[in-house]
Amino acid sequence: MWKDFKKFAFRGNVMDMAVGVVIATAFGKIVTSVVNDLIMPLVGGLVGVDFSSWFVALDGKSYESLAVATEAGAPLLTYGNFISTVIDFLIIAFCIFMVVRLIGKAKDLGKKKEAEVPQKQPRLCPYCYSEIHDDATRCPHCTSELK
Repeated sequence: MWKDFKKFAFRGNVMDMAVGVVIATAFGKIVTSVVNDLIMPLVGGLVGVDFSSWFVALDGKSYESLAVATEAGAPLLTYGNFISTVIDFLIIAFCIFMVVRLIGKAKDLGKKKEAEVPQKQPRLCPYCYSEIHDDATRCPHCTSELK
């Protein structure tokens, strides 16, 4: 059983996937920071509202700020944080889309370069139509003299 597990766990695909998950997690943290620390304050400044302060207290009381409501231990519905998370997701999805699109274009570019290189046509003997070397003065098959 241990051998089977090692065989499964250390296959190339599983290791590649593990590296991808770790990188994606780190990338997600970076994007979350960009959204929370850069984009949302700018959007809030343009709109005039701080999304992180949007909440509804589920106990029916009114609180002047999210900090006060949290300190009071009130059950909260913080839909402003949800809006930030949705924007976070959209940015991550757009970044992944752009990476996949870039990889696709790079693959297409490689295919075009391969297709553009014309393959050299073999030199054929005009008498027996056998393939001959470019420098040959006689056909090795029919021994005809070549021009």
